[in-house]
Amino acid sequence: MKLFKNLSIFLIISTVMVLAGCTQPASSEENNEDVTTLRLGHIQNESHAWHQGSEKFAELVGEKTNGSVQVEIYPSSTLGSDRDLVEGMQIGSVDFALVAGVMSNFHQPYALLELPYMFQDLEHLESFLYGDAGEQLQADTLQKTGVRGLEFWIRGPRQLTTNKLVESPADLEGIKIRTPNIEASVEGWTAMGANPTPMNFSEVYSSLQTGVIDAQENPVSFSTNAQIQEVQDYLVKTNHVYGYVQLLMSDKTYQKLNSSEQQAVEEAALEARQYQNELVFQEEEEALQVMKDAGVEVVEVDTAPFEELVQPVHDRLADEYGRDLYETIDNLR
Repeated sequence: MKLFKNLSIFLIISTVMVLAGCTQPASSEENNEDVTTLRLGHIQNESHAWHQGSEKFAELVGEKTNGSVQVEIYPSSTLGSDRDLVEGMQIGSVDFALVAGVMSNFHQPYALLELPYMFQDLEHLESFLYGDAGEQLQADTLQKTGVRGLEFWIRGPRQLTTNKLVESPADLEGIKIRTPNIEASVEGWTAMGANPTPMNFSEVYSSLQTGVIDAQENPVSFSTNAQIQEVQDYLVKTNHVYGYVQLLMSDKTYQKLNSSEQQAVEEAALEARQYQNELVFQEEEEALQVMKDAGVEVVEVDTAPFEELVQPVHDRLADEYGRDLYETIDNLR
């Protein structure tokens, strides 16, 4: 009888404990109603530094918000081209994106950053991006487009790949070169003597393979990620653009977050920038070796003649899109 009584008391206590456990509030990760899931898109594949930087950003956002905000990553143009991503952020269907020069189609002063030989080296680029002028550009972008600039990430310098040996601007005559659909790029390559053909990056490999174009220009890691070394013979180190990619956020999404979540996103963006910037330099070195191992000939050139030819394009676009901004960048040399 005593044993039965003790067993009954044990079962009652156990039941109470179980019920008490069931009434504990779930963590934000367990309670889907408390979790905000956001989408980040970019055009690179999953082995690229952009994707690894995106993963670090997503990880940091989750940590800093205690799981209340989760970021899902969509690489390889899954959410569309660069232009699609920006338009998606404007209407709120895309929350974050990594986007580069195509921003000049939405806020014209970005065209100046895409001018060949606008920046003389990486230090010159960083002094602009991470200074007052870079912050002002992001503030102006938000007001003009409804897209919020979180951080600028560094890219490797853009280099020319081609099936014809190029050692001087004269060698560019007649070469059909893929460029992004960016005014500064198209006009710059025209001034240097080539025949620019704007197209989406996803079309470049097949266009080179079939002879629709003869050449393309991108950071070396972009080229190797797209297997460009399989369809090109020369890598010409023109170093014509020291560029960036921008981690952007839909302001519609930003305004839906509370103040602590907004702060967490901004902190995560800064830390992810530092992580990606270190990663990208290692990636460029490895990509250059991939090119060499594939039999691509690396050609060193004197860039001064190329730079001289694009100066009239500099002058025209500076007058059209912002002489003050142009001179601010130029004075940071």
